[in-house]
Amino acid sequence: MSRDRVNDLIRFYQTLSQIEMRVGGKRRLSECDGRMDWPQRGIYFFFETGEMRTGTGSGPRVVRVGTHSLTTASKTTLWNRLSQHKGTSAGGGNHRGSIFRLLIGDALVGRFPEAACSAWGRGSSATSDVRAHERELEARVSAYVGAMPFLWLAIMDEPGPASLRGFIERNAIALLSNFERPFVDPPSGDWLGWLCSRVRVRQSGLWNNDHVDERYDPSFLDIMAELSAG
Repeated sequence: MSRDRVNDLIRFYQTLSQIEMRVGGKRRLSECDGRMDWPQRGIYFFFETGEMRTGTGSGPRVVRVGTHSLTTASKTTLWNRLSQHKGTSAGGGNHRGSIFRLLIGDALVGRFPEAACSAWGRGSSATSDVRAHERELEARVSAYVGAMPFLWLAIMDEPGPASLRGFIERNAIALLSNFERPFVDPPSGDWLGWLCSRVRVRQSGLWNNDHVDERYDPSFLDIMAELSAG
């Protein structure tokens, strides 16, 4: 186990504590809407009930990091992206527009096999009949994701692959990931992610598929700390 990585994780969570104080506490998507005070652009950090840190201190561990607008033409706002993860006001959703929803749904089938959908995760669109078949699983995903606490950090940079948001996102994921390395803050034995078919989710301990196998640049922690201080 790398002491540098453990110390960097401790620093990462210290910065998240500063962010939490600044924004007034974690929120849950089930309690959020677009009328709330959201920055136009930012990065988000999701937690999960029962998932606690065991190697870097106390408190909940981050289980997903994400952002938005990483292409120059994208006009997606932070709330636009969060709302895609949340789903619809009726409790449904579209996992084809949210890899987060896709991964959660994939794992939920392990707990609720009666909700399995053969077309889950296939294609970028679906017919009305397919969507009707997926409705129960989408609703379960919305309930699960909606209960997950999260924090956000405003970063008002321009959309594009070289954005500061993208830099912090991929390095935070790489720092948190346990993929093909000794586990630090491992998932609990009951973590839903163990049921996911994606090996990158199971081995990383995160609801992320990209960047989990990368090395992190510790300089992102300086930038993140500076941003969190305003």
